[in-house]
This record gives sequence, structure tokens and C-alpha cells, in this order.
Amino acid sequence: MARYTSWFTVEVPPTRLQQLLIEVLQTCNLDIVYHTSDYIMAQEMPGKSPFARLVVVEVLTDKTMNSTTETRINIVVKNEELPLQMNNHCYQMFQQVNQAIADNHQWQLIESICG
Repeated sequence: MARYTSWFTVEVPPTRLQQLLIEVLQTCNLDIVYHTSDYIMAQEMPGKSPFARLVVVEVLTDKTMNSTTETRINIVVKNEELPLQMNNHCYQMFQQVNQAIADNHQWQLIESICG
């Protein structure tokens, strides 16, 4: 199973964060499957990739920081594909999601860590 994680700290009003994250995931051609106030699950739409390669993205927002405008976001991108190559489909989607978050002009990116 391929699995990639990253963490971001962004500055955005808390009332806008959830909707902005959903919009970012949708620009990456991901379908929102489930969401709550601090969790979003999105998946790649079937049809373009074999079933084992379909990517699931989980976004967890940490609102326990002491700031009223800064939020830490934890991103997990995974699929059932064995990561036999460094640049596999899951990694490519991971890069696309990270780039979309970093390039979003609706918030200020304060910190990013990719693991």
C-alpha cells in the first residue's frame, strides 16, 4: 500500500477553511466522500485508473493551536498500489495535492513539511 503524508500550517479565517480545502481537493479531480468540521475524505473518481491505483485523500485539521487564524492541516494520500517505483500514481497525486495547497492564494502558507 502506498502512503504519503504532509503537514501544512496555514493562516485563514476558521470559518472559510473547510470550504477552501474542499475546493482545493475538487481542483485535483477528487470527489468528496465524507466531511465533518475537522476531517475530509476524498477519493479519485473511477474510470481513469485501475481500481488498485485509485487514490484516497484524508485531511485532518488541528484546531487546537493557540492562534485564532492559524490552523495545522495533516494530509494523507494513499492507495492499494504497491509503491514499486518512486514516481508512482499515488506519489504523483500526492505532489498534485501538495502543490494545490501551497499555491492557493486564499490563505497564507506559513509552514509545510512533506514526509
